[in-house]
Amino acid sequence: MIGERLAKLRRSRGISQRELGDAIAVSSYTISSYELGRSDPSDDIKIRLAQYFDVSTDYLVGLIDEPYSYNRDRNVLHLPDCITAEQQEHLRIFLSSLSGHSAQEKED
Repeated sequence: MIGERLAKLRRSRGISQRELGDAIAVSSYTISSYELGRSDPSDDIKIRLAQYFDVSTDYLVGLIDEPYSYNRDRNVLHLPDCITAEQQEHLRIFLSSLSGHSAQEKED
């Protein structure tokens, strides 16, 4: 899965395997090997790739299909597409009440 995702991301940027390799400090042969599934990148390389393409490592390795930003705000909550606008508003109100309640508890 990582090889397919890596090739897709690289092509979408219009860069060569050599350019990607130079950017993350590996050889073009290594990039080719990853893309063809002959080898898997180390965790350190996965992080470099995620940072370079600004996608989550979960997306890169195929755990999720949405390419969330590597630099995303950790406080952002991603809701399923099936949640209606009305349901979203109810969730906002509920979450606001939780944060207000927590702030009050801290004051006590």
